[in-house]
Amino acid sequence: MISFQRSASIAALSLALGASIATAAGAQQHITTPKEEFGANFGDDYFLANYKQISDYWHKLARESNRIVLHDMGKTPEGRTQLMAIVTSPENHKKLAHYKDISARLAHAEGLTDAQARALAKEGKAVVWIDGGLHASEVLGAQQLGETVYQMVSRTDEETTRFLNDVIILFVHANPDGNDLVADWYMRNPVPTERTLNGLPRAYQHYIGHENNRDFLASTQLETKNIDRALYLEWFPQILYNHHQSGPAGTVVYSPPLRDPYNYNLDPVLILGLQSLGAAMHTRLAIEGKGGATMRSGGSYDGWWNGGLRNTATFHNTIAMLTEMIGSPTPTRVPLILDRQIPIGDLAMPVPPQEWHFRQSIDYSVSLNRATLDFASRMRENLLFNIYVMGKHSIERGSHDTWTPNPRRESAIAATMNPTAGSAGAAGRGGRGGGRGSTATGEQDMALWAAIHAPDLRDPRGYIIPSDQVDFPTATKFVNMLLESGIAVSRATRAFDVAGKKYSAGSYVVQTAQAFRPHIIDMFEPQVHPDVFPFPGAPPTRPYDNAGWTMSYQTGIQYDRILDGFTGPFEKVGPWDVATPAGAIASAANAVGFVTDNRVVNSFIAATRLLKSNEDVFRLTAPLTVNGKTFAAGALYIRSKPSTAAALQHTLALGVTYEGTSAAPPADAAKLRTPRIGMWDVYGGNQEAGWMRWVLDTYEFSFDRLFAPALDAGNLDQKYDVLIFPQGGIPGAGGGRGGVGTAETIPNLPAEYQGQVGRVTVEQTLPRVREFLEKGGTVIAIGTSAANLADYLKLPVESQLVENGAPLPATKLFIPGSVLSAKVDPSSAATAGMLEHTNVFFDNSPVFKLGPDAAAKGVKTVMWFDSATPLKSGWAWGQNYLENGAVAIEATVGKGTLLMFGPKIVERGQPHQTFKFLFNGIYYSVMNSKS
Repeated sequence: MISFQRSASIAALSLALGASIATAAGAQQHITTPKEEFGANFGDDYFLANYKQISDYWHKLARESNRIVLHDMGKTPEGRTQLMAIVTSPENHKKLAHYKDISARLAHAEGLTDAQARALAKEGKAVVWIDGGLHASEVLGAQQLGETVYQMVSRTDEETTRFLNDVIILFVHANPDGNDLVADWYMRNPVPTERTLNGLPRAYQHYIGHENNRDFLASTQLETKNIDRALYLEWFPQILYNHHQSGPAGTVVYSPPLRDPYNYNLDPVLILGLQSLGAAMHTRLAIEGKGGATMRSGGSYDGWWNGGLRNTATFHNTIAMLTEMIGSPTPTRVPLILDRQIPIGDLAMPVPPQEWHFRQSIDYSVSLNRATLDFASRMRENLLFNIYVMGKHSIERGSHDTWTPNPRRESAIAATMNPTAGSAGAAGRGGRGGGRGSTATGEQDMALWAAIHAPDLRDPRGYIIPSDQVDFPTATKFVNMLLESGIAVSRATRAFDVAGKKYSAGSYVVQTAQAFRPHIIDMFEPQVHPDVFPFPGAPPTRPYDNAGWTMSYQTGIQYDRILDGFTGPFEKVGPWDVATPAGAIASAANAVGFVTDNRVVNSFIAATRLLKSNEDVFRLTAPLTVNGKTFAAGALYIRSKPSTAAALQHTLALGVTYEGTSAAPPADAAKLRTPRIGMWDVYGGNQEAGWMRWVLDTYEFSFDRLFAPALDAGNLDQKYDVLIFPQGGIPGAGGGRGGVGTAETIPNLPAEYQGQVGRVTVEQTLPRVREFLEKGGTVIAIGTSAANLADYLKLPVESQLVENGAPLPATKLFIPGSVLSAKVDPSSAATAGMLEHTNVFFDNSPVFKLGPDAAAKGVKTVMWFDSATPLKSGWAWGQNYLENGAVAIEATVGKGTLLMFGPKIVERGQPHQTFKFLFNGIYYSVMNSKS
């Protein structure tokens, strides 16, 4: 880093130019421009800088300027260093640790009086996070980031100087791997006008591509962990700005304020803060004559879902914005949309149709960045104090009796007290809860108020996750999700009692009296999405993303909701991940075998490791009692031999426990071997397949990615025991996406991708899948793949969700991503280790009905909805149509087995309990050691 020049001549020149600018901005040496660095400016037509170029440039700027310091956030999946550029005044850099501490203290809001918080706010600097490139194919993000960093380290105008003095800016490149992939792909053509972003050969995030912005609940990917650590354990910014593309047709950019509904857990100060900053951003564009900015109803974005980078930040009291903007290095057009030419409150300044150049989008982005920094500078003390106030509110709510709004529950209570009030309240039409009708007297008002605030309906003061639950390793994974998002978690140092119940040492405790309480409640409690309809009888308005996601439900952990304040022998863990408590080997002396519980999800990793170590692994087909403990069908039996003790030790860190036995494996136990797995994938990557790859890698299964040409080649039974088709893998009778056309459709396709191009077709591919099944293979099909394959095979299976021969319309049945409860058949190998009622993630998923001859044809239901009200979390309009519908089916096809799952059993790496469907299916394919 270059320090200020303090020679006499420079000092004299500074005085001549104006002491105010020299003092605030610093007289720096020449700052290399993007044009000098790259031979092009950010935003030039037909030019994209890749991550290597941007990161090298940032390193050069850090050598030339005393306003910027680079921070290594961690590695990406492909081994790149993810950089944060910290930009502020040289004076602030000298006290960076101090300002960072102030930001953390105010965000946590613990042990401070209002007066102390105000003093800290007065002393501190606003911390603003501005990222780019999260979705690498949205190429504007990374390029505007590079341009804004350059401007902030080089400009000396009064406004920039004020920003640098008042604000610490964290510029974060959110997807380095993808930036290199996309920019290199675009720039590979030497003819600029022939460059294209089409035909990318793989996902721009190693596994999940676009879904990298759906990962901030579970924090599964390396970039997510890097970002979470910076946000919730290190910096605690008051403002976060997350750049995206593309803007709604006929506009340039969408920016908050968002449309309703907002999540009920969010602090009202946060919601109003979003509106205030959004108004400032829109106003700046209008002042600068930059039209085409829309908000609220101008886009589909709401304040409900928790899981995206900016969404999760709002549950941590950060005013977190997104923009969606048009722009491409290849010039495009703003089309004429007549409805977008009429000024309204949500689009105050329309933009005329025109040719649009990338530099225009860069300039809009820089203006919005500067609007954000201007707001942070002018409102610095307020922002710092307000994040303290929101944290204080959360601590108070977690320390006293509170009731989170629940429109569905409140309407039900109102209906019992006043049946003539109308049923519309239960729907909350238009996104509003209530609608119960007015009560006749104040006395009735207060009676209803008291009923909906009954003591047993209170929010919990905390949660206890017992250490003696069977699958404590998965409970620890859930705890690590909390820790990685900055939630304080404690662990009991000895046994203790709460509310008359005894808990063992090692149990986890999460108190809600902490600043990030909105995120805690959202992770443990069900979401109650209102029924949003534009008008009575209209189709529902789809949420921006999922309607329900409760992670405690999806992981299947056991926990207790504690309604009154409590204490105990607790010590904090973390602040980052805690290790899974190690398993143990009991009764090992003279044991001829060892048995482990299949209810532990990590037992599948243990099986994989043991098989790869050439251990003799069996799967029980009937319950077995060992030393007084009964293990259910599906449990693993490992026959002892000289290598076994060491092999078992290698799995104990997974939290897997073994019970030694003197009995040989039962005669009906199925001997396993390492399964040969083929998983459908497509050229360019597929999100559903990407999540499947992540799950298989995480649980240490070896597998091949199968593209259409390999499937079409046939003889699949010679290479694989099981084929996996995630959602979208099997086309319907009318064809489907299944892949991309031919190599000829992608100019200059590199040789490494030639074998990936092609489509899964009904005519060529599905006969090979049928052949694989008939020869004894196992196929796992999920979502539409399950429905389409059953239809192709002419199984006695049809959709339950039809009426008069047509699919139910959304006015009758609409279930966007939500958590539902279904009942499993414990006798099936596919359900081994699962709870009698298991939570599944359901997103307008297929639901099946078996024909009367199903049993005779070897088709049976293994999971179904046994209730007319299976909703656990989210939104399920018309859920009564699901009752008795099958969501998991086992079918015999020739010598093989088809396992069909309607719900998304690996959705976003979250529903750990339904991972067992996948793993059971994989091991089903090698039971009895077929060779």
